[in-house]
Amino acid sequence: MGNNTVSILEGNTFVVSNLSGDIDASLDEPTGLFSHDTRYLSQWLLKVNGERLHTLSVDDLDYFSVQFFLVPATKTTYIDAGFSILRKRSISDGFIEDITIQNHTEKPINLTLHMEIDADFADLFEVREALSKKGTHNRHADNARRELLLGYQREKFLCETLITSTAPTIIDELGFCFDIHIQPHQEWITSLTVTVAPSTLKAPLQEMTSVNRHKVIYADKSRYMQQWLANAPRVSCEWRWLERIYQRSMIDLAALRFSPNIVTGKSIPAAGLPWFMTIFGRDSIITSLQTLPFAPELAEATLLTLAAWQGTVSDDFRDEEPGKILHELRYGEMTIFGERPHSPYYGTADATPLFLILLDEYERWTGDDKLVHKLKPAAKDALTWIDEYGSRNGYVEFDQRNKLTGLENQCWKDSWNAILFADGSQSLLPRATCEIQGYVYDAKIRCARLARKIWNDPILAQRLEQEASDLKRRFNEDFWLSEQGFFALAIDGAGRKVDSLTSNIGHLLWSGIVEHEKAQSCVDHLMGKRLFSGWGIRTMAEGEGGYNPIGYHIGTIWPHDNSLIAWGLRRYGFDREAARISAGILEAATFFRGRLPEAFAGYQRNLTSYPVEYPTACSPQAWAAGAPLLLLRVFMGLEPDGDNLIINPAVPLAFGRTNILDLSGRWGHIDACAHGKIDVLEAGEAMQRQAW
Repeated sequence: MGNNTVSILEGNTFVVSNLSGDIDASLDEPTGLFSHDTRYLSQWLLKVNGERLHTLSVDDLDYFSVQFFLVPATKTTYIDAGFSILRKRSISDGFIEDITIQNHTEKPINLTLHMEIDADFADLFEVREALSKKGTHNRHADNARRELLLGYQREKFLCETLITSTAPTIIDELGFCFDIHIQPHQEWITSLTVTVAPSTLKAPLQEMTSVNRHKVIYADKSRYMQQWLANAPRVSCEWRWLERIYQRSMIDLAALRFSPNIVTGKSIPAAGLPWFMTIFGRDSIITSLQTLPFAPELAEATLLTLAAWQGTVSDDFRDEEPGKILHELRYGEMTIFGERPHSPYYGTADATPLFLILLDEYERWTGDDKLVHKLKPAAKDALTWIDEYGSRNGYVEFDQRNKLTGLENQCWKDSWNAILFADGSQSLLPRATCEIQGYVYDAKIRCARLARKIWNDPILAQRLEQEASDLKRRFNEDFWLSEQGFFALAIDGAGRKVDSLTSNIGHLLWSGIVEHEKAQSCVDHLMGKRLFSGWGIRTMAEGEGGYNPIGYHIGTIWPHDNSLIAWGLRRYGFDREAARISAGILEAATFFRGRLPEAFAGYQRNLTSYPVEYPTACSPQAWAAGAPLLLLRVFMGLEPDGDNLIINPAVPLAFGRTNILDLSGRWGHIDACAHGKIDVLEAGEAMQRQAW
């Protein structure tokens, strides 16, 4: 979300408002109160004497609470208001909002306060696609109980929003109306409680008790946050921004956790606000990989949850197949009525090998072989899916089996125009993208290790190693573009090599599938001016036919993408290049108040001297929040080796002394300390170093 909105969230319940706290959503705007993929408030407008208010300040330091400091709008240059308004909002199963009006004058004042309230109960898919509702809305006011009940029903699908007030009010066709009298230098307060009831709740909403829980909510969530941060390693750095970025990432990851009621007491990361506050197989896996040194419990919860939802049947509508790991799980009206396949939807070809990669990496870091034993059946089913369902013509590929509402591209670059040829023309389905083959190679190598060391299955281990070796050999022959000196983005349905230069080749380094004699050429392309902007590596190279610096997957810069590429660069010994990417992405974070967005524009650094926002990027977003944590691991050189942790730093020079204290794992607890030593700046960039 952009700088003109404010969000609070917990799990998949969130509120997005403007800078004064108001919500005035149109059908296609992701503002409002959302829970379980449904918008329970689309209008929440505070007016005093018929006028909207002017914002002085917003305090949104906590992800679960926000305060808005407001005054009446004036027609003069100077604001000399006789009263001010404080809105304090905390999220719960809805939210609590305290409204305080202070009289700053020597005389009593009389005011009329209106809270205009409405709910369109739009499904998130309806918001994204500007679709209209099919059911009926209702509205019921009870002045005696100070309650307004908004409802929506379509057949047996029922959603309701209940709003109550602690202060006396008259409920009219617009919402709550308060006639207020305030003595000199006194204040007036009311607390409004908004409670949501998805159709899955059994108890009628009218029977629920509404109390002012604001202080309790704030105290509970504050303690929860403090415990989350206390359990994580401590980071210190002479470049103080790194500490702020780390803290911001940990707070955002805490905010994005939610419990999908599949694995009791476990929370996994939702993908991102506002569109993806739910389980996403690929996103949850990659976030868990990024955060393993700092919050390994996310990986455990993700593995258990995704195993519980693993595919069991063949279903074209949902793209489900036995052993396949899900892509997305939704709860809203359109999913319930079968208008979208997301209950769950399995349209991704990469989540299954990534699941296996995470399983092995989790064991390497934690030593938790019990979980690896428990998930052995799920792992073997995933391997079977790769070989029997995912692989065609020797490579894992994807097609759009649900032609109406399924995804066309089922890799991480899943927008419709992400897999283009160098001349900008579209490739054909089915598509076998290069990075997925790397994931499959890595998954088989890792599962061979698990089979030999933990599952006591040397025959399986030998078979997987042989299959991985064969895949690597074939891949380096079939995907290599010898004239260009890099790997094809994909092989399409006509057997053609998709020849555009993209960031995907960096994922190949992370997976280890690249033959060493080809690595240098790939790195030269990755760090060349066509891909590397100075802030990070673009998704598509400047000069390609489809390149667009503000195209979602065809020229923007994605922090998570860069973090995986940096990991791959270190794997192949390109320490300076990895440090340069780390420095660029982390410096970009300083322009976003320490919070990396999902993506930002791919403009060259010397064009603007600051990273340009991508207009609809999710923020916070899980794997963007995880990117600084993985970059920390990368430039500190943290790699498990049996019961030991290898520390091999390659820290950017400008960072100075950097410490990660109390890293826990199978080795117990270790501190990692290093001094900056890698000069990441090119000729002519000395002023930028001084600015740091």
